[in-house]
Amino acid sequence: MTALNQAPETKATGETAAIYDDLRYTLEAYRATNDERLAELETRMGGDVLTGEKLARLDDALDETRRRLDRLSLDSRRPALGASEERDPAVAEHKAAFAAYVRHGEATGLKRLEAKALSAGSGPDGGYLAPSTVEGEILRRLATVSPIRSIATVRTISSGTYKKAFSTTGPASGWVAETAARPQTGTPTLAELSFPAMELYAMPAATQTLLDDAIVDIDQWIAEEVESAFAEQEGAAFVTGDGVDKPKGFLAYPTVADTSWSWGNIGTLKTGVAGAFAASNPSDILVDLVYALKAGYRQNASFVMNRKTQAAVRKFKDSTGQYLWQPPAAAGAQATLLGFPVVEAEDMPNVATDSVSIAFGDFRRGYLVVDRAGVRILRDPYSAKPHVLFYTTKRVGGGVQDFAAIKGLKFSA
Repeated sequence: MTALNQAPETKATGETAAIYDDLRYTLEAYRATNDERLAELETRMGGDVLTGEKLARLDDALDETRRRLDRLSLDSRRPALGASEERDPAVAEHKAAFAAYVRHGEATGLKRLEAKALSAGSGPDGGYLAPSTVEGEILRRLATVSPIRSIATVRTISSGTYKKAFSTTGPASGWVAETAARPQTGTPTLAELSFPAMELYAMPAATQTLLDDAIVDIDQWIAEEVESAFAEQEGAAFVTGDGVDKPKGFLAYPTVADTSWSWGNIGTLKTGVAGAFAASNPSDILVDLVYALKAGYRQNASFVMNRKTQAAVRKFKDSTGQYLWQPPAAAGAQATLLGFPVVEAEDMPNVATDSVSIAFGDFRRGYLVVDRAGVRILRDPYSAKPHVLFYTTKRVGGGVQDFAAIKGLKFSA
């Protein structure tokens, strides 16, 4: 009986307190009934059957209450699934307030939290900041399904623009004798690359029945709904985007013959035939494309092309009759061409006259994707009744950060 009255090690919640109340009342009833049974045994030389049954029921009730208490204690000690920030009370509070807003349109909790955080741009017009778990799930999915994002450098920023300085001319250098005078070196010339984050949006719809279903993981549902929409828009922008209200794609920069390449341009090689590979030894130009890239970039380089171009390249063989394109060696791996991974990007141009339909390079060094922290969601239950729309926005930018790291194959004479 003493063990039943011990205080729990963790702070009692409302549910814990209720269980302890049940335990105390049941224990008092058990003691009273047991005293009654003992008195009957002393006076009647035998216990009442009804009293014995009541005592058995109370004993079972005590066991059940103790099981509930043990289960609650284990749940409180169980580590959170996913990131450690899930155990942060502030994160949990934000997530609960966000769930109330998404499911029922109750924005009081989010207003209070964002007012406390002095968050600008929140409210009914701009939507509310989604929990970090939602944002993290969206970005994780995009890294998997967005082809260029999966091979580029991705940085998260808190401002509207990411600026990066680079040297157009390095300092002068040279060899000098141990005791000789050291001439003053030239001053490097610096320029600046700017990557503004543009707004990308999606508008998934849900029925109120789905939102009322407590089993549905609302964070995962939102991530799944916006995944394909965001990935499709990003995929096109990172390849051919013009930089106006969207990221600038690597094919939107000026292209020049690789022999006359200069910073700010994408160097290209020509197939020698307008809109096609050469009739004889067509794969030779792919070898030239690989070695147009400096050795430091080739180590992590990838081919980027769409499925139609890949279908044509898959037919190429070497002098021994072996196909140059090789299928993935394991589940989740990528196909290879000349030993380098092949990334399939549907937004790459089809083979046509003067098209740059194949790119090769170290995109992790060559292309930069910037994500502004925060995903905002505005709940709209009026525009498409009886459905509820969720206007979901994130800010993303992109552009070439190292023009020497990417080369293109132009299908021209």
